[in-house]
Amino acid sequence: MLKLCLLTAFFGHLLCWYCDCLITYTPDGRFSAKMLNDNEQLSELFMDMPLKRPMRSIMLGVFALIMSFCGFLALSEWMRQFSSVYAVIMLIGAVVFTTCVIPHHVICGLVEWLYIKLGRTDDARKAVLDFFKKTSATMIVCYTGLLIFSVAFFIAVFTGTTTLPKWACIFNTLPLFLIISPFKVAGSGNIVNAAMFLALAVLI
Repeated sequence: MLKLCLLTAFFGHLLCWYCDCLITYTPDGRFSAKMLNDNEQLSELFMDMPLKRPMRSIMLGVFALIMSFCGFLALSEWMRQFSSVYAVIMLIGAVVFTTCVIPHHVICGLVEWLYIKLGRTDDARKAVLDFFKKTSATMIVCYTGLLIFSVAFFIAVFTGTTTLPKWACIFNTLPLFLIISPFKVAGSGNIVNAAMFLALAVLI
């Protein structure tokens, strides 16, 4: 059952990575946060972007993130046999992350959909940017939850609390993200989480 949950999370994060790509890459190029300050550049980027892509990202992403929760929950329960303290901390982090990452993902797709739907004007840009800033708490809280989970899991493995070898601590969101971040890959968070769950499905 544990391996099944970990593999479910692996496929969930792969699906969510696809959802990230749907709203990051347009027919006219790749979106960059720097473009938010230049509506002319932003409008040109989304000129040929079909509305169905951000909507598809929103809908599929919700199911993908629910799938990923199976893995976080399974790891938290697996940790309980070694340390109830680490298990509880990981569970809290997982619940906080999943509870807030779902609305954050929806918001990311929604602001893009609204910007296109409202005609890609500068007023539309200002409106969606203001909406995103005022709902940024979901992003801050969800990544805080993920950090809590990752740090607790890393320490537990690195200190030998679990039966995993100490070197397996590398298969963790935090170190994997630090390795991949310089390459600025779209959806890097989902890539590293997918890699973590796949590796742990093999090791555990």
